Amino acid sequence: MTVPYQSSGDRALRAADVDLADPAFWRLPRPERLRAFALLRELDAPVLFTPRPGTARTAGKPFYALVRHGDVRTASRTPGVFASAPGVTTPEPAGWAKALFGNSMVNMDGSEHAALRRIISRRFTPRLLAGVEENVGRLAGRLVDELIAERPRDFVPSAASRLPLEVICDLMGIPTAYRARIAEQIDQASEHVGVERRGRARIRIPGRGLASLARMQWVMGRLAAERRRRPGDDLVSALVCADIDGEALSGRQLGAFFSLLLVAGVETTRNAIAHGLFLLDRNPEQRELLRSDFGRYIGGAVDEIVRHSTPIIQFRRTVTEEFTLGGRTFLPGEKVALIYASANRDETVFTHPDRFDITRSPNPHLGYGGGGPHHCLGAHLARLEMTALFRELIDRRPVMRDLGDPGLVDSNFDNRVGSLPFTFGPTFT
Repeated sequence: MTVPYQSSGDRALRAADVDLADPAFWRLPRPERLRAFALLRELDAPVLFTPRPGTARTAGKPFYALVRHGDVRTASRTPGVFASAPGVTTPEPAGWAKALFGNSMVNMDGSEHAALRRIISRRFTPRLLAGVEENVGRLAGRLVDELIAERPRDFVPSAASRLPLEVICDLMGIPTAYRARIAEQIDQASEHVGVERRGRARIRIPGRGLASLARMQWVMGRLAAERRRRPGDDLVSALVCADIDGEALSGRQLGAFFSLLLVAGVETTRNAIAHGLFLLDRNPEQRELLRSDFGRYIGGAVDEIVRHSTPIIQFRRTVTEEFTLGGRTFLPGEKVALIYASANRDETVFTHPDRFDITRSPNPHLGYGGGGPHHCLGAHLARLEMTALFRELIDRRPVMRDLGDPGLVDSNFDNRVGSLPFTFGPTFT
């Protein structure tokens, strides 16, 4: 393209009009973006998108967009070719930032990634997971009680954000006194990820985000030191105290994992919950079906919410060796974007992909990644949280009435919900 991307209006949109490297594309309404992805899926091979000079750094380097379900799935399951290092987001994390804050697990490959994931996975024991499930249900009930008592106006800060934050803080053993500060740091660290920055904000906002990460890791460093001296029955204690094989996380590894768990775990689940409530409100027949037999339909409802909303829009990969996929031969050093938001609407895989259907089966969505070694480590926890909260909201209807339109944040990275206004019904039953 030679002109900034604009809404197609009444004219017929063509694949040649689509430019995923133009920040203006990511300011379009969601339906127009999905229509553009559908056009790209019809092409014979992935398209190369090149940011124009002067474009915001969020566009990154030239990249090929993988938009078909099969291509995204194959790339996800071929990590030796489509590598996560040096980074899966744009811009890629700087070397000095990795040295200072530790390298996130999502940016690792091979034995380094496998070793770190093994240490973490082995700490999620059956006993720990059983306690987490019980705690999630208790927290969801208390949270809805507080909604009814306090009658807030925005569902995002009062429920969608609070539940995953409280769950993760309880899991990690974070003292209550730290939690409000941590919630503030999460917002500051993530609010401009994937969002176009202009003028002085290009310098000021990334600095504020890094400062927020530093403050979160300072909290975690203090807690880790305390748990080494006096271990407790929490995940931090398990991660910093060596097991029988002598494996434990260093302070920097723990800080990087903590940042990933909080920013990724809270933000993605928050967005899925907010989108889910809105989808159920705007599809009353699906909401009533879920209410009719919650245990039968909630699993399908959670999967369909994740598919339909796709909380993470894309991750990047770097090609390490020549490889043919989707009609194109990729070369070492080239960048590809795995567009999950497109793959989850692929009409060759999903019948009526734009329809919200909690009975959809099978539902091989890629909302937790496309499989392989980077499949979302927190997928089970996210399902627990969504199940517990929607059970409370469905069982104790009418809690909320008159849901407004969500305040969506224009990002090329995540399908972020900034706000979701609502009011309460006059009675509670």
